[in-house]
Amino acid sequence: MAKYTPPFTLSNKTLTLVAKISESIGRLTVQQEQAKLLRLRKVNRMKTVQGSLAIEGSTLTQQQITAILDGKRVIAPPKEVQEAHNAINSYATITQWHPTTESHLLNAHLQMMTGLVKDAGMYRQDGVGVMSGEHVVHMAPQAERVPKLMAELLDWLETCDVHPLVASSVFHYEFEFIHPFSDGNGRIGRLWQTLILSKWHEVFINIPVESMVFQHQEDYYAAIRQSTQKSDSAPFIEFMLQMIFDAITEAKSAGSEGLSDGLNEGLKLSPIDNVIMTLMEQDCYITNTQLAEQSGKSQSTIERRIKRLKDAGLIKRIGAKKTGYWQLNH
Repeated sequence: MAKYTPPFTLSNKTLTLVAKISESIGRLTVQQEQAKLLRLRKVNRMKTVQGSLAIEGSTLTQQQITAILDGKRVIAPPKEVQEAHNAINSYATITQWHPTTESHLLNAHLQMMTGLVKDAGMYRQDGVGVMSGEHVVHMAPQAERVPKLMAELLDWLETCDVHPLVASSVFHYEFEFIHPFSDGNGRIGRLWQTLILSKWHEVFINIPVESMVFQHQEDYYAAIRQSTQKSDSAPFIEFMLQMIFDAITEAKSAGSEGLSDGLNEGLKLSPIDNVIMTLMEQDCYITNTQLAEQSGKSQSTIERRIKRLKDAGLIKRIGAKKTGYWQLNH
């Protein structure tokens, strides 16, 4: 009987991104000596956990996640604190798992969802639909098909000769399509893609791709929907590779700028940060598009730097997105 192969095509954009990421990750591995990686590991782990949980609706801030990482108590909904503890433990365990071993996948779900669902560590026993607001956007396969579908997917991952960047993205999409668990599919899918990538380059354990996905959350779900409509995961592959490339670019920037834990030691401003804040001082109603035009940087770069400045408490958005204004706190 023919083995299952997920349907996907490789676009020119995908092939270009694979080449660019491969080149960038090689440079990152060489440039960032172990001391820098150790120094950045904590803040990157915080970003990874906060980003992945925020996609699922968690309201915990980066400061709160950092406090939990440090073993401190935080005032927050108990469920969200439990989610954070579970995610921190799961990412701390990631090097002990192998991506094609089913028992490791079930163990990861057990760690990620302990105290949150009754069937942690087990495939779902009921039908499930993926909701967007009040609308069902995806009906997952019947529960009785899940063990076979997951066995086929894990077997494909183990035997395929596809580049890890593409294979990890295909797996991520197929995993979300199957929706094997009653809850926690999003965070496990993102965790497992990081695991697959870390077997290719260990440095991926310290690159917070999940944080980048959170910044483009609507596009993440749109890419999943487009792939389902086309019966081809190409849109999702392209999206995830772009997020991975952007996350690597930011990680390289953080290393070269000497960023340390910005929550405790302050953010070292880059030249573009100073330009952004100067432009905001001159016009507090300036938009991201105008900032990009006047600084000569891409809008995605502007959005990343603004988020970093906001997290560091240097700028604050007052009012609505369209009618509000910027307040500087330096």
